Amino acid sequence: MGLSPSKTMLTVDPAVFAMAAQPQQGTAPVWVQFLPFALILAIFYFIILLPMRRRQKKVQEFRDELKVGDKIITTSGMYGSITKLNDRSVQLQVADKVRIEVSRAAIGGYQGQEPVVQDAGAM
Repeated sequence: MGLSPSKTMLTVDPAVFAMAAQPQQGTAPVWVQFLPFALILAIFYFIILLPMRRRQKKVQEFRDELKVGDKIITTSGMYGSITKLNDRSVQLQVADKVRIEVSRAAIGGYQGQEPVVQDAGAM
């Protein structure tokens, strides 16, 4: 029951190889396939990242401009007047002879004005 060599060989038409080697006429260049992905990234940047960077820059400028005597409100709703500034914290006078120390990140804005720092629930 052995097979002879002539029966086991497959014959392939050379035209099949010629068609496989030629580029197809209907395909687009590779960069065109990445165009929708790049467009989505651009939209994401302009709608989400750019406004977020602007807001962070505004908050950072506000915190850098704080000075002694400013009347502020914290993000937790405490009103006070700045009596001392450090790199990371601020000392507030909240009542006569009552001073507390809070983080600079806890300062939300000036009293009587719109808050500079948006609370996390507003997003």
